[in-house]
Parts: sequence; structure tokens; C-alpha cells
Amino acid sequence: MGVEQKLGNMGVVTLKLEEAVNWARTNAMWPMLFGLACCAIEMMAAQASNYDMSRFGMELMRASPRQSDLMIVAGRVSRKMAPVLRQLYDQMPYPKWVIAMGDCASCGGVFNNYAILQGVDEIVPVDVYVAGCPPRPEGLIHGVLTLHDKVRKEKLVKWA
Repeated sequence: MGVEQKLGNMGVVTLKLEEAVNWARTNAMWPMLFGLACCAIEMMAAQASNYDMSRFGMELMRASPRQSDLMIVAGRVSRKMAPVLRQLYDQMPYPKWVIAMGDCASCGGVFNNYAILQGVDEIVPVDVYVAGCPPRPEGLIHGVLTLHDKVRKEKLVKWA
């Protein structure tokens, strides 16, 4: 008796291992909260019941870098805070991703001075930029969906 007779009309599902792993990664991202300024309020709003990021598998924001694989940098990063941000990024397990939320995290925003980084990409690699000052919760959700599309296209490699 073959597989066709045992399954009947159900059919057979085939899937590449790479696609299954990337599907699991997108549906179980654990973000680390790193709210530095007013954008953090919008990040909290995206997590609340009106927008509900838990439908993407992000039930709660982690406070520990060792339990998270997505860093959402929300707000301006001062030069004094930059080494702390880099240390937290280094403590995250692979694979890890970064979303720069807001104009301040993306390009320094209106703070064009020596004390504020002109973009968080000076210290950590950024995967998705979310524009706005402050960005709406819908913008962050769109950034998360954009990151999901990027992760689904990744190749399985040995992480460093």
C-alpha cells in the first residue's frame, strides 16, 4: 500500500528545511525593548490591545538580550549610551535583527549635534528603518512585516 492510498485526498506537503526554519523564525521573534525617547511610547502602543503585535508571535518585550533576537531601537541614541547598546547587541544570540524606529534612531532626527549619534547604524547593523517623528504604531508593524519578508528570504548559513 502506497502513500497515496493511505493519505486519500489529503495530498502530500513538501517543504524545504530552509523555508520551515525561516517560517519558525518569523513567527517566534522575541523583541528586546530598547526605548530611549518618545518613540518608545509608540512602540508600547503597538504592543497594546489596539494594534496587538502578539498576532506576530511577539507576546511580550524581553528585558534580557539573551532571550531576544530582535532589537527595536526606539529613539535617539546618545554617544554615552552607544557602548551600552553595542554590548546588549553583542549579548543577543544568533540570528539577530535590528529595527531602527523613528527619525532619531535612523539619522539623528532634529538633534544634529555632537552628543547624539546620527543613526544607530554607526554601532549596530540595521535591517529595517521605520520613518517618522514619532512613527505611528502602524509604521512599526509595517517594519516588522518588512523584516519578516527579509527573514523568509534568508539562506541557512552557519552563524558566526
